[in-house]
Amino acid sequence: MKNYFDFKQAVNYKTEILAGLTVAMTMIPESLSFAILAGFPPLVGLYAAFIMGLVTAILGGRPGMVSGGAGATVIVLIALMKSNGVEYVFAAVALAGILQILVGVFKLGKFIRLVPQPVMFGFVNGLAVVIFMSQLEQFKTIVNGQSVWLSGSPMLVMLGLVALTIGIVLIFPKVTKAVPASLVAIIVVFALVFFFGIETKTVRDIASVSGGFPPFHIPNIPINFETLQIIFPYALIMASVGLTEGLLTLNLVDEITETKGNGNRECIAQGSANILNGFFFGMGGCPMIAQTLVNLSAGSRARLSGIIAALTILGIILFGAPIIEQLPMAALVGVMIMVAIGTFEWASFRIINKMPKHDIFVGVLVALITIVLHNLALAVLIGVIISALVFAWESAKRIRAKKYIDEKGVKHYEIYGPLFFGSTTAFSEKFDVSNDPNEVIIDFKESKITDMSAIDAVNKITERYAKLNKKVHLRHLSADCRTLLKNADTVIEVNILEDPTYKIVVD
Repeated sequence: MKNYFDFKQAVNYKTEILAGLTVAMTMIPESLSFAILAGFPPLVGLYAAFIMGLVTAILGGRPGMVSGGAGATVIVLIALMKSNGVEYVFAAVALAGILQILVGVFKLGKFIRLVPQPVMFGFVNGLAVVIFMSQLEQFKTIVNGQSVWLSGSPMLVMLGLVALTIGIVLIFPKVTKAVPASLVAIIVVFALVFFFGIETKTVRDIASVSGGFPPFHIPNIPINFETLQIIFPYALIMASVGLTEGLLTLNLVDEITETKGNGNRECIAQGSANILNGFFFGMGGCPMIAQTLVNLSAGSRARLSGIIAALTILGIILFGAPIIEQLPMAALVGVMIMVAIGTFEWASFRIINKMPKHDIFVGVLVALITIVLHNLALAVLIGVIISALVFAWESAKRIRAKKYIDEKGVKHYEIYGPLFFGSTTAFSEKFDVSNDPNEVIIDFKESKITDMSAIDAVNKITERYAKLNKKVHLRHLSADCRTLLKNADTVIEVNILEDPTYKIVVD
């Protein structure tokens, strides 16, 4: 438990409090929007923002990261909401929390290291586009049950206020960085609309945000195997989406702050928060990359801003709803558009002509899946699979053999490169079995047998030599390979002491 709450970390209280307030302002409309999109009562989104934000700020894997009722996880639950109702959603959210805790307890968070850089680029760029596109909905209105674009003066007012917000966010940091530019922009636009009586869309037009403290509530569902069959797939997808987005966001924050977060601790915090969500009327959630970037750009580096943001949301639910409901949506849209622009990895355009073609393909594909399907887990999984297959193909081409006959007339094959399922064919083609002398040494000092296909390939080579009564020595094989090569155990010469030791990185 040493340093568990980072008490030794220097905290700039003014920066943290202002950053927390800014994050709360940007989180409220997003949580409300996604709750309404999924068909939940609006307060369910705010309760999720409060519970996720507070628990993960206190217990999470790194300071500065913000969690809330994020759209990525909510999108997963829309189908369950439509087919079975909100009680099943709460149960699925709690079950997802249990799965996330198990990932953290068994230290599986390290598998995020398998995500290559092009997948990270694609994920971040796709997310930036999704954040931007989701803001366009605020330029629409409902007419006769149909969503149509604003027109005339309402559209001009909306565009003008959004442009003003973006202008303040861009220019204000050149004046002073003492106060977050996004918070100043929200206050200025709010004051302008309020004092001049400008007619424009406000938070109230999305939903009412007033209510009480999140009530304790056990999901009202039958507890049987059939219920588990219904909620488990949704819980599994939600847990994986939440952890994927969480651990990728954690990596992103690590890069920005040049510090190191704890992935497994973040998994446990996410899971704990989602279990509470399931029992306290929350729609669940995960780290929110947009709000995290708002938080970091406001100067936050400690846990306090996340705690302030969560408590601000609770305070608004209990007391501040009448004021918050008057916030112009244009101000919040402007801030989120700037977040989307800041999220996009513009560096990926600069290095695109220096990247291998398959990396460009993977990055674009991941971005497209993120944009079209909003399924971050699927996008990242497909990206990792394609990257792994490309790596296997490239590695398969790297196996080579140095051949020579020594003064005793013994033929040597020194193998270079990994021997695995992809390189077995090329490996087999290296040997001239019929023309080789009666004694052959195959040396694996610069190679490594990695899987069953490789062992089978070595086995077949020894069998081909054995049929011609030629003797084969296999050098520098590890003990596990030796036990598996049963057909050749009478002619194997193993030097275990010289076999290289391969260490695996663990948390």
